[in-house]
Amino acid sequence: MTKVSLPYLQVFPDRHGRRRVYFRRAGFPRVALPSDTSSPEFLEAYQSALTAGPKGLPTPSSHSARTIHNLISRYYSSPHFEPLAAGTKRSYRSHLEPFRQSYGHLSVAGLRTSHLEQIFLGMGGKLGKATNLRKRLHKLFDVAQQLGWVDRNPVTATKLPKSKSGGFAAWSDADIDRFKERWPEGSRERLALLLLLLTGQRRSDVVGMGWQHVSDGRISVSQQKTSARLKIAIHPDLCEAIDAGCPRTQLTFLLTERGKPFSEAGFTAWFVERARMAGLNDRSPHGLRKSAGRRLAEAGCSTKQIAAVLGHRTLSEAERYTRDADQAHLADSAIARLKG
Repeated sequence: MTKVSLPYLQVFPDRHGRRRVYFRRAGFPRVALPSDTSSPEFLEAYQSALTAGPKGLPTPSSHSARTIHNLISRYYSSPHFEPLAAGTKRSYRSHLEPFRQSYGHLSVAGLRTSHLEQIFLGMGGKLGKATNLRKRLHKLFDVAQQLGWVDRNPVTATKLPKSKSGGFAAWSDADIDRFKERWPEGSRERLALLLLLLTGQRRSDVVGMGWQHVSDGRISVSQQKTSARLKIAIHPDLCEAIDAGCPRTQLTFLLTERGKPFSEAGFTAWFVERARMAGLNDRSPHGLRKSAGRRLAEAGCSTKQIAAVLGHRTLSEAERYTRDADQAHLADSAIARLKG
């Protein structure tokens, strides 16, 4: 009998010594499967269990116009979605389309808070994906409420366990120094680091920066994610790196080995690999945006000044940097008093 290794599969002998095979997945029905895991009957039953919905999901809608499938289509053409940047739209679709594929046939009105929590639970340990899906579904059901398809948004009352992760890891000053040691002045890697760190912008904005955006000692940015328009003074270190490594004929400051502008995903893959080559694991371009905010706060910048550089839409987003910097300053002062 073929030995198999499939997710959610439980194989054990019962008290009579007979082989038992079950499909077991948190939040989903427990399904008995044929004991011969090499048989076509087993594969068919396993696939059926794998594609089944969580326990207690509503039956398919009898009103085909009010299915999850059609709600997502309506959302894509709504004022909530259409004005978004192209990259943001791609990101939102990457969460909504798998949901549509699995649950698109279901009734919008029949999908309850308890059903949604079972779906999130069924995503296992992928808390980040569950959190992002919850955000997208909240907007989706806002549209359903506006259309009159539901009386209230069922996503609002759903809860997810708190993530212990702070998201992308920020670079420490030691990390930055180590990267600089590996990638000297004049290298693309050093220029990429300085563009991220000294402008505080996202990868989506950094990969498109070029001479055409430079004027009067500032670099102009129209953020892809927020559409915010910024003008940021160019730090002397960054100015020197750009002047040394970027001819005026170059379309963007950063180019691939083939002399083409980077895509967002291509730049991230390249930069993460360059960080690994410097002995830095789990370090990303977005982590340098966090470091930029930290350094601005440690330099004594106000919340408004940090928001002006990073392009935060609300001051609360920038407050965490000043809060952390104030904590460190107050702690230093407290220990200094003990020394006195």
